[in-house]
Amino acid sequence: MLMFQSSEARYNRWVQDHYRFLLRSAWALTGSRAVAEDVVQDCYANAWKHRAQLRDPALARAWLFQIMRRSALRQLVPAPQSLDDEMPEQAAADAGSDDRLDVVKALGRIAPMHREVLVLYYFDDMPIAQMAEALEIAPGTVLSRLARARDALKAVMAGPPRSRPASGASIAVLRKA
Repeated sequence: MLMFQSSEARYNRWVQDHYRFLLRSAWALTGSRAVAEDVVQDCYANAWKHRAQLRDPALARAWLFQIMRRSALRQLVPAPQSLDDEMPEQAAADAGSDDRLDVVKALGRIAPMHREVLVLYYFDDMPIAQMAEALEIAPGTVLSRLARARDALKAVMAGPPRSRPASGASIAVLRKA
């Protein structure tokens, strides 16, 4: 059935299945929603242009992430000190708690390498093996980056830029059940 779909239908399916994931990941990498939207559009344009390179459709998410990541790194701008200006009011209202907003702000203050593993693992629930494929690194490297990223996030959340001390709930937001 997939073989008989039009090109437009296949493209629309990619967008429907992966847009939110790519946008969240690009936003976490770049620190800017506007830049993230441009990065994702570039990603889809490049992916569609080179769609024959995707040999296994089951790996589409990891493949698209690789393309998006390269595009983001080419356009990378310094992460803002505060994501308040970048986060739309509706998204802030939907976040539901100060602890989640604190985590999002803290993500903007850590290295992009650390942001991407935290976003993929905690926000997108990507398995370690897929993360390794997407980031083009060994699974053991993914695990060590995750450990360093958690430490970096804890340090940022406990550091002087915060107006209140880090709560256990803030850090627990990222813990998997």
